[in-house]
Amino acid sequence: MATMADVARSAGVSVATVSHVLNGTRPVLPHTRQAVLDAVEELGYTTNTLARSLVTSRTRSIGLAVSAISNPYFTEILQGVEASALEHGYSLLIADPHDDPEHERKVVQLLHERRVDGMIVAPSADPRGLLAYLGRHDVPAVFLDRLVDAPAADGGPRFDQVCADNAEPTSRLVAHLAGLGHRRIGLVAGRPGLSTTSERITGYRSGLAFAGLPYDERLLVHGDSESAGGEQATAALLSLGVPPTALVTGNNAMTIGALRALRARGLSVPGDIALCCFDDFAWADLFSPRLTVIAQPSKDIGAQAVRVLLERLAEPDRPARTVRLPSAFVHRTSCGCPEEPTRSEHPEQPQQSVQSAQSARAAQSVQSAQSERGTVA
Repeated sequence: MATMADVARSAGVSVATVSHVLNGTRPVLPHTRQAVLDAVEELGYTTNTLARSLVTSRTRSIGLAVSAISNPYFTEILQGVEASALEHGYSLLIADPHDDPEHERKVVQLLHERRVDGMIVAPSADPRGLLAYLGRHDVPAVFLDRLVDAPAADGGPRFDQVCADNAEPTSRLVAHLAGLGHRRIGLVAGRPGLSTTSERITGYRSGLAFAGLPYDERLLVHGDSESAGGEQATAALLSLGVPPTALVTGNNAMTIGALRALRARGLSVPGDIALCCFDDFAWADLFSPRLTVIAQPSKDIGAQAVRVLLERLAEPDRPARTVRLPSAFVHRTSCGCPEEPTRSEHPEQPQQSVQSAQSARAAQSVQSAQSERGTVA
């Protein structure tokens, strides 16, 4: 196996120059750099990452703990993380915490024992063990998708966090349905304790309020962020004495469950009940009717999380921050609107429809509430 010294002899340069070319630690003249790269190619040299990590105390690896196997949404995020990590010369170690707090702490410990330089984690509904481990070992970490209320001494966030907008887009879905004449709008909410769940509930209630509709606690049922839970929650809503005429589902898995429950009762969408969903997915445009959804920028969230983590590694003492990326309203036909070309609208863009005034008012309400809570955009 070729060594760095072999490359240096072949290129007619010093071992230090080869190191600078391969590691990007110092500028090298273009013709010298090319000579080194040609020698690397000719000799088939590969970097000894283990030896380099012993010298630099860095492995150029990132640990990713997300429930990618059980949640298709996180699969897209994983693609964004992987592409960005590779672009910056980092490898990826992946573990699935299965949204279980105890398993979450164990897999984070295993990743840490593999000496990853930092971690990207989608925290569970009870992240106390996770927070304790990361804090005790001073592990550079970015929380993904789900926010954690763990303030630092100065009152700001203790960890970097990257997520999408949740409250305002959910409010937009409710306002859209209310503008179509619906007065009983149900919500199949996610797992209690997750920030995504609480923020989407906030948006749901805000949308109702600004549409002039009362909040009825019976119309809000938790589906535990899973398909089976979504099916059970939808069945419960349909069993009410006066069931909803429209549904908002809190994620893609629960949308599948809701559709199963509707089919089991012989109900059509949107003929018998209108449906709007949080999360777009590959086949949402293939359903009949096509699903009206809020589309999160999944791959961008993953890529941004990598960038934030690398900034943390470069500047360990800088203040932590929370980054929110805008979601898009994708207007199709499951809401009961007539067929029209698919369009995506960011929350900041007004909808050119009869629902625009209600949606805009709901958006302003949620944005004001987030501002009061000190949300960092």
